[in-house]
Amino acid sequence: MELLLITFLLLGFGVAGISIKIWGKKDGEFAGTCASQNPMLNTEDEPCGFCGKTPEQFKDCDNSQN
Repeated sequence: MELLLITFLLLGFGVAGISIKIWGKKDGEFAGTCASQNPMLNTEDEPCGFCGKTPEQFKDCDNSQN
């Protein structure tokens, strides 16, 4: 029973943290959602699956067109 309580408590903290992040951001937008920007994850220089930009274009990625 304690494990179930701890599990729900941790899940509640996670949901609360995400909710606070969404509430605190302008228009509920997340910044830096393209995981392809991380050079550790994108070792083959593939374009982003979300915005379609190549790794060279990530410097000015404001994602305002999507």
